Amino acid sequence: MDQAKAVLFVMCSALTAAAFGCGYSEEEMQVKRDRIDQLTRALDKLEQDHRDLQDRFKTVASENADLAERLRQMGMNVEDSKKSISDMNKMIEDLRQKEKQAQARLQTFRNMLEKFKKMIESGKLRVRIQRGRMVVELSENILFDSGRADLKKEGQVALQEVAGVLASIPDREFQIAGHTDNVPIKSPKFPSNWELSTARAVTVARFLGSQNVPENRLSAAGYADTQPVASNDAPEGRAQNRRIEIVLMPNLDELPDLSALEGAK
Repeated sequence: MDQAKAVLFVMCSALTAAAFGCGYSEEEMQVKRDRIDQLTRALDKLEQDHRDLQDRFKTVASENADLAERLRQMGMNVEDSKKSISDMNKMIEDLRQKEKQAQARLQTFRNMLEKFKKMIESGKLRVRIQRGRMVVELSENILFDSGRADLKKEGQVALQEVAGVLASIPDREFQIAGHTDNVPIKSPKFPSNWELSTARAVTVARFLGSQNVPENRLSAAGYADTQPVASNDAPEGRAQNRRIEIVLMPNLDELPDLSALEGAK
């Protein structure tokens, strides 16, 4: 059992032990256990991708050796063979760099998950892996009153804990994303859910900046009700959709190389 799974195992044990001391029902505890199981599966998927990348690296290295031998046997032009080998070596080096980046990103995810375990246990936030990114999710009822963008005292306390974790992670940018349900809002301050979701994201970003998270690593965006995580047909689903997400953004070296498009008309 690796480090992250060991952490999640301890979390599950702690949750079970806390069921009697903290007044959680068995159903509530099962929901928390299910969430930790989901995170474990997400990390397993990242580990499988890492292993696939290693297998690809080994395959390319083997093909490189075979190509060099075939070129020697065929008596190809020395310059042509050198170029082919050089191209293959470059491919191998690119794969090696991607493997290192994938491993570093996976370790960052594990570190963040471990640091957030207490808040996950207490129900203050959820963590999920989405499109290769780690997303920290806080519900509206912890941070804001209905229809408002002013942080509640409880929300400030929760965000102070979150800020401590974010500030400890070097060289990473975070996007604060505001989301609402599909119930329209219309007030002098917030003409629609677009304004409300954006204002809430900006409020959280400013607060995190005041808690030693460098502001040049923060951005804010409002999505209104365009990205629901549950159905808006029931109150429970609408409650899940009213949320703030803190997204761990990829570094530039993790993005696709588009240098070939430079200068294109």
